[in-house]
Amino acid sequence: MNKAISMNLKINGNIKSFDDTSMTIEGLVIQLNLLGKRIAIEKNGMIISKSEFQNILLQDGDQLEIVGAVGGG
Repeated sequence: MNKAISMNLKINGNIKSFDDTSMTIEGLVIQLNLLGKRIAIEKNGMIISKSEFQNILLQDGDQLEIVGAVGGG
């Protein structure tokens, strides 16, 4: 019996499972339909610059906080 390979990430306190085990932060942003939105991402306690999203690989068990920017007046 083949076991499905997946990656579990803790996002904003909730565990989410993904089939892609070699995903970047940019790939996650795309999968979560957040592309083009004003967001900030913290990975395992470190804030990740938006310019680094395409370079940072995610690993099983990573903890992420994703927050959206809110404009005010």
